[in-house]
Amino acid sequence: MSLLPLSFVGGLLALDETSVGQFMVSRPLVVGLLAGWVVGDPMTGALVGAILEIYLLVSLPVGGARFPEGATATVVAVGSAAAGDLPGALALGVAVGLVWGHIGGLTISGLRTFSVRLAPDPGRTSVTPGRVVAGHLGAIVLDFLRGMLVTASGVLVGRLVVAALASSWPLAAGNTLGLLLVGGAVSVGALLRGFGGFRRRRDLFAAGLAAGALGAWLL
Repeated sequence: MSLLPLSFVGGLLALDETSVGQFMVSRPLVVGLLAGWVVGDPMTGALVGAILEIYLLVSLPVGGARFPEGATATVVAVGSAAAGDLPGALALGVAVGLVWGHIGGLTISGLRTFSVRLAPDPGRTSVTPGRVVAGHLGAIVLDFLRGMLVTASGVLVGRLVVAALASSWPLAAGNTLGLLLVGGAVSVGALLRGFGGFRRRRDLFAAGLAAGALGAWLL
């Protein structure tokens, strides 16, 4: 029943990643809360968003880099994880979300290639401001529809995976969360290496960790 609202949210948040705004509301932590509210399970949404935020911190959207699409990945993960109340639902939801994030990244590249055709060629015809605006708006609409399609297909697949495999998941809730955080630690380690390594940045890392722990305790 929540598939259409989730797809709509996925389409809107996909726009924030590149096409419109880039206001950072497409970060997994924010998206997780929104998607959790849509499915009526904000706690699961916040948990999934926090986990995926750690995993995707290493993907810096700068220059010509290709990276997973975090917004649709998080909506897919939350929509999948909320479909079951077993520990396996969380792990499988996050896994499907990560896979779908890479699929979303591929669709972004494909849409950019296609959107070039929407731009009027000044060498072949006269270019008016109206045609430029129409081409730009057309590309935005296509990106919104792409985000909706990626989200809807991912949630459908994720829910099927959860329904089929969640009951066979061998770990308890605490061990499942620990396993996911260990994977996130690998991502954080790769991020630190990109900024010069732990030895050079250990003071900043410790300060950030302390500030985060304090903020979590106050909240």
